[in-house]
Amino acid sequence: MSSRISIARPQPNSFNSDPHGLSNSRPSTGYRAANPDDPIEKLKAYSQLVEDNVEIYSQPLKPHLPAIGRFLIVVTFLEDALRIVTQWGDQIWYLQQHRKFPWGISHLFLILNVVTMLSGSSAIILKRYTEFAVAGLLSVVVIQGFGYGLIFDLNFFLRNLSVIGGLFMVFSDSMVSRKTLFAGLPTISETDRKKYFLLAGRVLLIFLFLGFILQGEWSIARVFVSIFGLAACVMVAVGFKAKWSAAFLVLVLSVFNVFANNWWSVHSAHPQRDFLKYDFFQTLSIVGGLILLVNMGPGGLSVDEKKKTY
Repeated sequence: MSSRISIARPQPNSFNSDPHGLSNSRPSTGYRAANPDDPIEKLKAYSQLVEDNVEIYSQPLKPHLPAIGRFLIVVTFLEDALRIVTQWGDQIWYLQQHRKFPWGISHLFLILNVVTMLSGSSAIILKRYTEFAVAGLLSVVVIQGFGYGLIFDLNFFLRNLSVIGGLFMVFSDSMVSRKTLFAGLPTISETDRKKYFLLAGRVLLIFLFLGFILQGEWSIARVFVSIFGLAACVMVAVGFKAKWSAAFLVLVLSVFNVFANNWWSVHSAHPQRDFLKYDFFQTLSIVGGLILLVNMGPGGLSVDEKKKTY
């Protein structure tokens, strides 16, 4: 019996440091740990710290961002409707004398614009029939461009592209899962549609800032703002750090709007006052679209989402 029991120490060549096979036996892939002294790694760490702090301190405001964004997007339409009503005689005179609208057609044109803008804006604020409201306001943008003869004005064109981008953001925000009417037929899901509308909205929103870069007098401050703003626009368009790039554009456009479009400092009889007022409220609408982007994120067709996948 004793000959079957070995009480000697195990031999060195028979010792197994991982008897249960728990160690990682795969060969090294060649990747090295991040160097904490690398400037790029330091920049990434600082960026992540800023993002975390912004996320923490913006939590109380976050539930209200959709409502704020929606209101700001339609505020230019509300102001336009009020301006048409309060300047009815001047509007009729301009359409008939300069745009050669027949009597009656000019009245109908203004009435349709006012009714569509008021009803569409109210529906968007109340989140009711958003699809029809967005379609109505889009038609107002196009009809006014042709009606007032501004469709080929570069500043008007770029600004209205951005307003359309804001309306696309509203449409994306309103999309919810709905049942397919015709089961079995190939259709685009609501998620896919939302991705495409978010992409279109992101790209169109940045055109206002491009107009800001192309127009006006240049200065040292304007050069720096234009460089950083253009970089933020590209990041919004491709969806890289889109939330924080959009937040930066919200800040820049808000400051620019107050100082450049200060219509309240111009005399009420001065013709420039209406132009500044129009630009001021249009910029507010685009800021509203960027606020919705901050709230919703860039969507599936973006670098940020692809980074989550890979």
